[in-house]
Amino acid sequence: MVVVRQKVVVKKDGQIELNSPELLEGATAEVIVLIEATAKAPSLESLLGKASGNFGSRAEADEHIRKERDTWIS
Repeated sequence: MVVVRQKVVVKKDGQIELNSPELLEGATAEVIVLIEATAKAPSLESLLGKASGNFGSRAEADEHIRKERDTWIS
């Protein structure tokens, strides 16, 4: 078994190109792609109010939770 390891840049439409003299024409190869993380995931707080039906701020969410808790006690 021959192992070929290269870093490549993903091209338009998710295409990658791998060139190596070890790759013989007509041979069967298994390809595993490991994508490096390039962007930091957004914080949960930054997502507040972004989707339909969500709260626009932390204060609005806290107020709603307080009101819900009050109904449990009543």
